[in-house]
Amino acid sequence: MKTANRLPQKPHQSEKYDHTKLERKRKVLRILLKYLGFTLLAKINQVHGIENIPREGPAIIIFNHIAFVDPMVIVNASPRNIVPMAKIEVYQVPFFGIFPKLWEVIPVRRDEVDRRALKQTFDVLDAGEIVLIAPEGTRSPQLIQAKEGFAYIASRRKVPIIPVAIEGTEGFPAIRYSSPWRGPGASATFGPAFKYRPQYLRARSEHLRRMTDEAMYILASMLPPKMRGFYADLSQATQNTIEWIR
Repeated sequence: MKTANRLPQKPHQSEKYDHTKLERKRKVLRILLKYLGFTLLAKINQVHGIENIPREGPAIIIFNHIAFVDPMVIVNASPRNIVPMAKIEVYQVPFFGIFPKLWEVIPVRRDEVDRRALKQTFDVLDAGEIVLIAPEGTRSPQLIQAKEGFAYIASRRKVPIIPVAIEGTEGFPAIRYSSPWRGPGASATFGPAFKYRPQYLRARSEHLRRMTDEAMYILASMLPPKMRGFYADLSQATQNTIEWIR
């Protein structure tokens, strides 16, 4: 009897998020990432603004997603461990898929409300950790209109948002001395943290679009004009739902 083709199942995770155990494992993986990944397979040129990452407590990082290595650039640059959200298919990437499996990133089924992914994300934030989210939901050299998920999560957990502008990751991962290595390499700029105003906490759906776009205009302002895409016209930017964290 033939069985129907199915999407790969999400890796098993226990009901209770084990922060201490995963912190130890991720510290070891960070060493491998630094001395193997960013010595042999990808090049980081410069990192700015890491002082904008809070020393403790939960937060969300949003970034423009260009290439597969973008989350790893941010994870490597951050002084704290970060837990990325990623499409479930990332586990199936040949060879490189082993890293997100070991790191235990939060797998997300796209184009649906993935309640299990939301629960895992809330568990990570409740443990005082940082979650990394690509608001666009896919890779693009220019910004496309973002999905509203990160604004929903931030409004439910009252956590700060840190925008990160990524440049120069095109072509990576690549074997050292190949053509991408002859370019300037990747750069990451961590912007100042902000949060949503108290009246937008637990915001309803009619507010989430504006909350999302206001945050994305902040990210767009950190990128060169050619990369701003959907958010190119900064004259349209407002900050009615946002307040800066001093």
